[in-house]
Amino acid sequence: MKITINIDCTPEEARTFMGLPDVKPMQEMMMKEVEERMKSNLNAMDPETLFKTWLPAGISNMEQLQKMFWAQFNNGPMGGPSKE
Repeated sequence: MKITINIDCTPEEARTFMGLPDVKPMQEMMMKEVEERMKSNLNAMDPETLFKTWLPAGISNMEQLQKMFWAQFNNGPMGGPSKE
């Protein structure tokens, strides 16, 4: 024997019927907090700030950056001098 029961209700009605807590106020509060944190961190996404953060303090101009890259390319694959 097979019995099928269809219940037509909203998620809020089902949650209330089952006795589950309403988390909507907490979710709204958390989303506001996430939004505020994201807005405050957007300042760190400024290209100049990222450039200064990622590069060591000793590299102050593009010429030094190029020299550093070429020095790495001149080394062998394992970091030592190439055998050519």
